Amino acid sequence: GLVFGFEALSQNILSHQVIALLVIGGALFLALYVRHTRHTEYPIVDLQLLKVQTFRAATVGGALFRVAAGALPFLLPLMLQLGFGMTPVRSGLLTFSGAAGALIMRLGARPVIRLFGFRTLLLGNALISGAFLFVYAAFRPTTPDLVILLALFTGGFFRSLQFTGLNAIAFADVATPLLSRASTLASTAQQLSFSLGVGLGAMLLNLTLLWHGGSALGPHDFWPAFACTGLLTFASALFFLPLPASAGAEVSGRLPRKPIAAD
Repeated sequence: GLVFGFEALSQNILSHQVIALLVIGGALFLALYVRHTRHTEYPIVDLQLLKVQTFRAATVGGALFRVAAGALPFLLPLMLQLGFGMTPVRSGLLTFSGAAGALIMRLGARPVIRLFGFRTLLLGNALISGAFLFVYAAFRPTTPDLVILLALFTGGFFRSLQFTGLNAIAFADVATPLLSRASTLASTAQQLSFSLGVGLGAMLLNLTLLWHGGSALGPHDFWPAFACTGLLTFASALFFLPLPASAGAEVSGRLPRKPIAAD
């Protein structure tokens, strides 16, 4: 219900009443499921895993970060094409720079994680990534393409580094027998977060149009959506702040792995 409701919101394929019913119903059933897990020994999605600090930070804090990141592929092309009047080819060439930055990051993620550790990396990266969303909010039709390209490239680099860090630390302290359950919960949270991000972006744009009574998106209608997603990214840092400096040290390589005892 939540995913379908937010997807429908982003595409305007259902009435607002039906969408509201889907979202409210989805939230209600989610709350009922949380209650159900407290009385079930082996639930399909085991929320008790959130008691593990590193897993909770990666899942809940990561969910907020992914919601904001999930809105970007929806907001950026709309802003560049509908707001700034760019052609789809020009817009695509600019937005591809974010993917290029993510690919470049893959080459150096491991030494960066080892150098800074997970807590410093996740906390600092959330703030940097949020700041880049505010940079995107400052884009105007007169902004040079090179500036947009460099900002999208660098922002894509840091967002990808954050995703890598989140995925790496998520299972650092999860007991081996619980890994399959943890993987299910993490995957569910990720898919839900990205879908909610698209719906959030659409909702923010609709609210902006209602605010000024317009019927078509203009170049100045996108900055509130980017600002809100930037604040959401900043909020994700609150879940990384309580992590100890040694969190996930064995996974990051800052401490040697403990030897596995032979049977």
